[in-house]
Amino acid sequence: MYGPGELMTPGTTQMRAMGGIGIGLRAIGQVNTLNPAATSITPRKSFLFDVGFDGTHFRNNQPKYNSAGERISPAKTVYNSANIHSIALAFPLARNLGTSLSISPYSSVGYKVNTTEQSEDIWGNIGRGMYGFEGDGDITEVKLSVGWAPWQKFSIGIAAKYYWGNIERRYKAAITDNIVGTGTYNSTVGTDNFIVSNFKFQAGLQWNIILTETRIFTLGATYDLGGNLNPKFSSYVHTDNTITSLSKLPVRDQMSSLALRVPHQVGVGLFFRDRSIAWGADYVYAAWGNNNESYNENSNPKNVAVTYTDTHTIKLGFEYTPRVTDVRNYLNRISYRVGARLGNYYQTFGGQRINQLAITAGFGLPVKIWGASSVNIGFEYGRMSAPNTISIDNQKIGLVTQNYYKLSVGFSLFSVDTSDYWFVRQKFD
Repeated sequence: MYGPGELMTPGTTQMRAMGGIGIGLRAIGQVNTLNPAATSITPRKSFLFDVGFDGTHFRNNQPKYNSAGERISPAKTVYNSANIHSIALAFPLARNLGTSLSISPYSSVGYKVNTTEQSEDIWGNIGRGMYGFEGDGDITEVKLSVGWAPWQKFSIGIAAKYYWGNIERRYKAAITDNIVGTGTYNSTVGTDNFIVSNFKFQAGLQWNIILTETRIFTLGATYDLGGNLNPKFSSYVHTDNTITSLSKLPVRDQMSSLALRVPHQVGVGLFFRDRSIAWGADYVYAAWGNNNESYNENSNPKNVAVTYTDTHTIKLGFEYTPRVTDVRNYLNRISYRVGARLGNYYQTFGGQRINQLAITAGFGLPVKIWGASSVNIGFEYGRMSAPNTISIDNQKIGLVTQNYYKLSVGFSLFSVDTSDYWFVRQKFD
């Protein structure tokens, strides 16, 4: 309901099965959408394509309390979602110079809340009042990266990131049980529309501390230039009563909200790979902004402060491939992946931070006919929860705990003229 909405976890299916690591990741047959410096390793006369799909099952639970502060039956909701997670491709431009292009959802908005007017004066003079708040939309990130390796062990990269999308937030106030007749009250419906179209930039580097034929150990770092997305904003209110209907009138500043922005962000990561194992670790700090900027109007009638807060995220991942060249036992060529992610949500509610935890696992299934191409499957269990309750009008209120279960499927196609023959002009028919 606030700011850009729910943020999506970046990265391909392989990355997210390993906790979402990628800042230090440097692999010839894999598109790295997190660090533009990694595109410098794209082999000549090759082409990489990756597409991923997600399906998620959400289970929400909100503890509830009576006036004495005793816990009573909780409120629960269950829902599902499915979508394309990302599409990415990479190819070389010249020796030690590569590029990639990706498109992926950055954030998503979807909510519907109804609440009843609690004022006894309104109940006694007009009737039962109902307020409704709902919204939907998303923001998409299109990213063009270029990476260059001026030296064998060192790479740099830059990326232009274009954010575009539309978020619509609607609110209404209506009398559902009228006790006074006609012509004495108005029902109101309002719509706020935010159209996003803005560029931001990212810089990255990778340094191969160890680089041999059998081992690679890489240190990576990225910096994202964030800031306000400055969306085009329009707001409309439609008022209506039982006698006459008024035309739709444009208004300004009718419904305030947290500014739509992306954070200034710094990340560092390590990645190691040999013939059988690979592991990595990332740390990401995102400076979302000032805690003094809060949103507590309209859809928040009890004035619970909702604020941006800086986030700290740690990601860990591990991969094991028993024997990648085993031509007799297919199970030995499968990559087995696990990972974890720990951090906090980028907004606080009533001063309470929301903790985030995710446990991931997955498989990489090589497809022989496509050479280094593979089908990737990822699983993720996640939990968002607040450590404490908040108080509204001396009433204890529990914040929602969300558990989710995500299944991801990705297809990674790798073509190079020494093993595959996609995109190579045939000499004989």
